[in-house]
Amino acid sequence: MTSAVTRPVDPAHAFDVERVGAWLRQEVGPYDGPLEVVQFSGGQSSPTFLLTSSAGRYVLRRKPAGPTLRTAHAVDREFRVTRALHAAGFPVARPLALCDDPSVIGTPFFVMDHVDGIVHWDPRLPLVPPGGRRVMYAEMASVLARLHAIDIDGAGLGDFGRREGYFARQVARWSEQYLASRTRDLPAMDALVDWLRDHQPRESGRSAILHGDFRLDNLIFDRDAPVVRAVIDWELSTLGDPLADLSYQCMVWHLPAGAFGSLRGVDLAREGLPDEAEYLAMYAERTGLRRPDDWNVAIVYNLFRLAAILEGVARRAIDGNASSTRAAEMGRLVAPIADTAWALARSL
Repeated sequence: MTSAVTRPVDPAHAFDVERVGAWLRQEVGPYDGPLEVVQFSGGQSSPTFLLTSSAGRYVLRRKPAGPTLRTAHAVDREFRVTRALHAAGFPVARPLALCDDPSVIGTPFFVMDHVDGIVHWDPRLPLVPPGGRRVMYAEMASVLARLHAIDIDGAGLGDFGRREGYFARQVARWSEQYLASRTRDLPAMDALVDWLRDHQPRESGRSAILHGDFRLDNLIFDRDAPVVRAVIDWELSTLGDPLADLSYQCMVWHLPAGAFGSLRGVDLAREGLPDEAEYLAMYAERTGLRRPDDWNVAIVYNLFRLAAILEGVARRAIDGNASSTRAAEMGRLVAPIADTAWALARSL
């Protein structure tokens, strides 16, 4: 899919390659020779694999084996939304086929085209000359605006989720998910569960298709131009308020210094990077949706949500079915992210 690092398939995520090869021949197209399989190292959610055959390269994304949280790893929803977005001309990998028969590899999975390009993991964009970094952020804002402008019903996604009451539902969902996956006592998380019950972001009155995890390392950029070739990892996609995606993207300026994906403490002007206000202006220029007065409530919500997601990653590491080799490391970020969110909440 990308220039991301691959590794041998983790035994916990291994599957019968011959069975997948037979399924591919039937559902995708013929090829000769053995099917080579490696696993992508990045990502914290559904295990993802690069398949190489004589006919080309594909990406397989599967639901993890073993216990998972309710509603998590719904690869059928990922397949559906990427198929709809591809048909609408939005940059995603072309989905090829969905398998919901667990007899093939033990869990549902889908296969999509491999998209060549570059994934930038560091929001400081060290691989990009300083003069080109704001252009990259402008492209991110443009792609997010394009997503939020897609006609939900025209794309055939009118029943993909409820359009109203997004924040109330999500606060309830992620509070439940956190409590179901917690691995230790985290006072800040417990305080945030209570605080968010009474302090939720005000709805903007708009509805859109939401990615749910829109950040730099879920974008595949062209190798030679500041253009997004594909947005990946649609596991958390749904319908709802576009402010949710926008404030999630803007966590990069609020995460604790040193955490993955954080720009806190970086000299933005010297590095040629936009600040949060500039990025919001880039998005507003394309959508007219501007920063609301209770913006920091949305930031608190998304910090809590991210911490809840990472606590789920930590739980999967304990259970032995995490998709990333960095799962335990991600779990260690839960407490500092929760502390940052609680400090911001108390200041409001």
